[in-house]
Amino acid sequence: MSKITKAVIPAAGFGTRFLPQTKAMPKEMLPIVDKPVIQYVVEEAVASGIKDIVIVTGAMKRAIEDHFDAPNAELIKTLEASGKTELLEETKRISEMANFIYVRQKGPYGNGTPVLSAEPVIEDEPFAVIWGDEFIYSDPPRLKQMIDVHEKYGGVVISGVKIEKKEDLKRYGIAEIEPVEGNVYKIKQIVEKPDPENAPSNLATHGAYILPPEIFGALKEVAPGQGGEIWLVDAINLLRDRGVPIYAVEIQNGKYYDTGDKIEYMKTVVELALKHPDINGKFREFLKNLDL
Repeated sequence: MSKITKAVIPAAGFGTRFLPQTKAMPKEMLPIVDKPVIQYVVEEAVASGIKDIVIVTGAMKRAIEDHFDAPNAELIKTLEASGKTELLEETKRISEMANFIYVRQKGPYGNGTPVLSAEPVIEDEPFAVIWGDEFIYSDPPRLKQMIDVHEKYGGVVISGVKIEKKEDLKRYGIAEIEPVEGNVYKIKQIVEKPDPENAPSNLATHGAYILPPEIFGALKEVAPGQGGEIWLVDAINLLRDRGVPIYAVEIQNGKYYDTGDKIEYMKTVVELALKHPDINGKFREFLKNLDL
């Protein structure tokens, strides 16, 4: 079975929930203390063994390319002159983490479209897809846990997170599942944003996928769904109907951070600031002294 060495990160959305902030800045570049969201996503992929990062972009996304580019001569000169060697090495490391490839999204709106846009780069091999506005801290990394399952079972592998609050089930694609072993389940179907009273389980399947190259043909076949959009889940269900097994991996030892939602984004900033080695003490003291 082919090793998973490529990951696609869709990053072409408008970020409307964060307007006006995202009018000129990609939502994937929103800062979590001193790193943008998308850097956390890339670091997870690299820690999982990914070599090629394919970022699918759209209009007003140039900042993403600039961020992962090598630092320019003026910045290098400034950091060297001020003796900030650690910062210089960190900025160099960002561009050296992986081989970055950029593809412009083409086609109708929907979360299946950026995946299809990456077809010329992926060619005929299985690959990973990770959204650019959310991430999971886990040990081992989420994507590594998924790759291990794919190497054993093949098929499609989707990351799973148990949703604790019943009312939140309507925000996610919820899987109808049957146990395989441990934290691995076989997916019978995925119900997008179900009524919480009729949800088939509390396992949300989203955030990261390992897909076979056959997904491209399926995406070309599926009819537009809700809102006239091309949905990745519809193409996955088509593969399932053709006999491709679909697995969910409930991610172990992990914490999910949804930075595509305002309140969840703010929670993420606060939580990671409290863990940041440079500011955690002073920030904790600041929070304690707030008059709430």
